[in-house]
Amino acid sequence: MSRRYDEWIADLFDVVPGRTVLLLLFLATLTGSLLWYSFPVWIPRGMPRISLRLPGLPRWRRRRRPAPHPEAETQEIKTPSPVRPEAPLTGQSADVLASQGRYDEAIRQRMRDTVTDLTRAGVVAPEPGTTAAELADAAAGSRPGIAPAMDAATALFSEVWYGDRPARAEHDEHMRRLTDEVRTDVGGAR
Repeated sequence: MSRRYDEWIADLFDVVPGRTVLLLLFLATLTGSLLWYSFPVWIPRGMPRISLRLPGLPRWRRRRRPAPHPEAETQEIKTPSPVRPEAPLTGQSADVLASQGRYDEAIRQRMRDTVTDLTRAGVVAPEPGTTAAELADAAAGSRPGIAPAMDAATALFSEVWYGDRPARAEHDEHMRRLTDEVRTDVGGAR
């Protein structure tokens, strides 16, 4: 048996150059490795899948999300989403966040409410991707009286939200005073 195999290999190398055989062996190994690595992916869904788990090794399973309860889906569909009225309710959700001790989010919400008020008053026209500093510059260009308060509010917002500075109650109170000052100057005081 061993002699026939040796003769077959010798005949193969007489017909095909050695480098080509090695290249074909390398490509076959690479293809086999890729198929092994992505094993479940390339098997069609209808085909039975064979478990290639070695004994003694843990079995990993994909965690499935529990199916939503049918009543929960109908409940979500039936309840209307809250619509924000045109009259600004600014500061309401920021106050709730602050009362929960979530000062970072309260400061962000106060900044959003201020930008909303400035937009409704026609002072700024923000576009997607506009930064807080750009909004402050645009607002100061339209209404120079709000520039100091808006710059300070923008700086505080940037320090807390982008600078990862932990906010405290005094930061939120300072932001409240600054945004109230901006709203008062714009005419959108609450």
